[in-house]
Amino acid sequence: MDNIPPTITAIVGPTASGKTAVAVALARATGGEILSADSRQVYRGMDLGTGKDLDEYAAGGTPVPYHLIDIAPAGSRYNVYQYQRDFLTAYRQIVARNSHPVLCGGSGLYIEAVLRGYRLMPVPENPELRNRLANLTDAQLQQELQQYGPLHNTTDLDSRQRTIRAIEIAQFHHSNPISPEPFPLLPSKVFGIRYDRATEMARIRQRLQQRLEQGMIDEVRGLLNSGIQPENLTYYGLEYKHLTEHLLGQTTYTEMFERLYIAIRQFAKRQMTWFRGMERRGTPIHWIPGEWPLERKLQHIQASL
Repeated sequence: MDNIPPTITAIVGPTASGKTAVAVALARATGGEILSADSRQVYRGMDLGTGKDLDEYAAGGTPVPYHLIDIAPAGSRYNVYQYQRDFLTAYRQIVARNSHPVLCGGSGLYIEAVLRGYRLMPVPENPELRNRLANLTDAQLQQELQQYGPLHNTTDLDSRQRTIRAIEIAQFHHSNPISPEPFPLLPSKVFGIRYDRATEMARIRQRLQQRLEQGMIDEVRGLLNSGIQPENLTYYGLEYKHLTEHLLGQTTYTEMFERLYIAIRQFAKRQMTWFRGMERRGTPIHWIPGEWPLERKLQHIQASL
């Protein structure tokens, strides 16, 4: 790699903001390749529920190459340390091809981990700790997690399994204060796509309805029928949590839809909170109105590069 690596152009935003279309248009216009920054799109077979929108990569002529999608089996546990490792491999391959690296996603932790060069290390499972935590209530688990400091990622509370894993990670770092492997600092420029709150909520509801009509329930049913345990799907939260509960007969379709809609709205709000935190921590984000036509967004970004 050259001493001065190519600048990464990042397109970020909350769910249903249309960031994938913008990133794909930019990559196609600049001879670039997409690096996905979505913590759930890494899983194979989890397509509609994670909003992969793979058809957008092939639309409009020559397909745009993409990376870090469909790289882990559904039901497994992929983490930000693995993401950093896989991101760096893909990034170096893109640079070697003299292509433009375009980072696209809404998982703030993953985005910040590679743009700010977080120093991370793998955390093994701790069976003894997990056995102890298994006897605690959800409220007690949250209290235990908060003992390690303020929460930086509220999605850790989306499910009991995620909270236990967050405690496991916090406990490991507390007990192992060693210097992890450094991650290179990479130059970047970040653009964000956002709508006003009312429009955002309408887009979320419309997108949810569309994905259900496209077969999202059948997708989750197929994952369950493949042998993935319900608790392993609910671990992923949002669509997989609420659709699994519906398929298990715990909620009606109407209850599932409304609860999931509210959960996605709350998730989008947390995403924006994270992005504002990124700005406070020193990562400027150039925000673009979602209402702008795609061509105007593209022109604005290219003029700013």
